[in-house]
Amino acid sequence: MENNLKTISIALDWTPNINHIGIFIAQELGFYKEKGLNVEIISPLDDNYQMTPGKKLERGIADFSIAPFETVISLNNKKNVVDAIAVFAILQEDVSSIATLKSSGIDRPKLLDNKMYASYKARYEDHIVIQMVKNDGGEGSINIQYPEKLGIWNTLLEDEADATWIFNNWEGIEAKSKNIELNTFSLSDFGIPYGYSPVILTKKTSLNACKTEHTAFVESTKKGYLYATEHPQKAVDILKIYLTDEDQKNINIMDTLKFTAPFFGDSDSCGKMKPERVQSFLEWLVQNKIENSQILEQNLYTNELVQ
Repeated sequence: MENNLKTISIALDWTPNINHIGIFIAQELGFYKEKGLNVEIISPLDDNYQMTPGKKLERGIADFSIAPFETVISLNNKKNVVDAIAVFAILQEDVSSIATLKSSGIDRPKLLDNKMYASYKARYEDHIVIQMVKNDGGEGSINIQYPEKLGIWNTLLEDEADATWIFNNWEGIEAKSKNIELNTFSLSDFGIPYGYSPVILTKKTSLNACKTEHTAFVESTKKGYLYATEHPQKAVDILKIYLTDEDQKNINIMDTLKFTAPFFGDSDSCGKMKPERVQSFLEWLVQNKIENSQILEQNLYTNELVQ
């Protein structure tokens, strides 16, 4: 039977964490195999994040990648166009924020003027943070550094940076586990209509050529995320198989699931993207002259694989 399985690969956006739990569940409980798929999960630990998941998709190293929605926009608008399309939203709401240590006294974005921000060098990231500072009445004159991606969170904890972008449902829970108090600034509170992050994306050409397999992958993945909301203890046990020793030691995994599960959505909403939310983000990028208006006409996502 296994010899007849169709192999599909997915590149993770980060070391294994709560945002990936549905994929690991689908892998461990055989949801993919039931649909005739052999799924290979590519971790950034394999190359210490030398290549982004978007680049792995572009080069054909992965059939699917996990990344912010910005990556879909970027791939479709680079010189060598990649026909990327988002097919599954892992979270129905934005649970990320810009974080500072409470001990720093930086309790609002405008106080980041002349402070050090540790950036992932993601598409639009620096623009967004600068605009957040401006929207709060600051000048937007932040200092930006680009540490090794997998070490960025530690630059904040070790006072090598004053702020960075975090997921409240992962680094935020880790901070609580360590009794580290954070100030967190969400984009929506400062006039920035952020899109979906993370999403699962693929290429339109491969989607059209392998529609059956791609649909099977998305359906099985959705089943994994819904399982996580219904069977929390089993879900946590599965996630722990994939976590780094450091994360297992420092993070209360059940707390991360309790925080995150409501954002996976229900049987109707799980995986789907709302047109108005995507449109608001695209319009914001155009209005702030971060992107050209052509992005408003592009086919950047689809809900057709999410049943």
